[in-house]
Amino acid sequence: MQCPSFTMFWFYVSVFVFCCSTEAARELAGNKKFPAVIFFGDSTVDPGNNNHLLLSLAKSNFPPYGRDFIGGVATGRFSNGKIPSDFIVEKLGIKELLPAYLDPNLRPEDLLTGVSFASGGSGYDPLTSELVSSISLEDQLKMFQEYIGKLKEIAGEKRTNTILTKGLFGVVASSNDIANVYFDTHIRQLQYNIFTYTDFLVRSASTFLQELYGLGARKIAVFGAPPLGCLPSSKTFAGEIISREKCVELYNQAARLFSDKLSAEVDRLNSNLADAKLVFFDIYNPLLDLIQDPNKYGFEIVDRGCCGTGIIETSVLCNPLSFNTCTNASSYMFWDSYHPTEQTYKIMVSNIMKKEKLVKRFS
Repeated sequence: MQCPSFTMFWFYVSVFVFCCSTEAARELAGNKKFPAVIFFGDSTVDPGNNNHLLLSLAKSNFPPYGRDFIGGVATGRFSNGKIPSDFIVEKLGIKELLPAYLDPNLRPEDLLTGVSFASGGSGYDPLTSELVSSISLEDQLKMFQEYIGKLKEIAGEKRTNTILTKGLFGVVASSNDIANVYFDTHIRQLQYNIFTYTDFLVRSASTFLQELYGLGARKIAVFGAPPLGCLPSSKTFAGEIISREKCVELYNQAARLFSDKLSAEVDRLNSNLADAKLVFFDIYNPLLDLIQDPNKYGFEIVDRGCCGTGIIETSVLCNPLSFNTCTNASSYMFWDSYHPTEQTYKIMVSNIMKKEKLVKRFS
């Protein structure tokens, strides 16, 4: 027979464990504002879809990419570690990483909590994805339709509708359009000036967002263009190899012009699409703040990437043979000449979640 004191001891332990478990469960449930997170766009949020494209040069599933990722594995993420979509699902309490839709190891539960359809090298301009053989936004929507069919088989019609109407959708594009297709290759300059080209991009973005809405998405985060003139590759292609302290203002003006127009279009769509909640997120100014005041955020080098020389290497040019790759990526704002480091992405997402109040703006 147990003594009363011993019995009471285990009673209080049980109550404590139950209360703590319940509180932890409530906290986790409170973090899950969205049942799933689904992303579309370019290399910023591509966790490895391009690994499965035979002809594409826009790949990063080889060292030194992924050097600081879990297990030091190059997954196809265009960074030394995690990318924004990973940090977002982690901070929302959904899961640790947002997987690529084309990952052959996806499980049913992965589909239920969201995936990324993004493809490095894509953009709002259909020509952009053609140039590097990436998955166009149009084809990303086709994959999304296929995904909806899989959801219905796994979870049924009702739960699928809940995932679509209450899930968080993110769209990140335009950098490749403006920096690569318009400025660096000059291809679109034969048809447009920067004012008419940004109009064209916004029309394309609007069409995509309306089609996404038509497939059931209701909460959509639309991200603007970053300060493209501050990318190390932009400085290189604009002839700023020797003097790299300043950003290329022409590129930055185009990024601001596009973002202003896209923000206005998002407002217009909100007024015309029933039950829709589209939110524009400015990433230009937060990233520019990091670049202009790097010491505040712990960065030492902002004018070139960590990989190789840091002024030209990206994708296949950033590889195991890249000479002089830095040893401490966290002191660099850019990983290669085009993509930020994991540390930069971590700070940016923290800014979006706290200062920009991502969750609250979808309430």
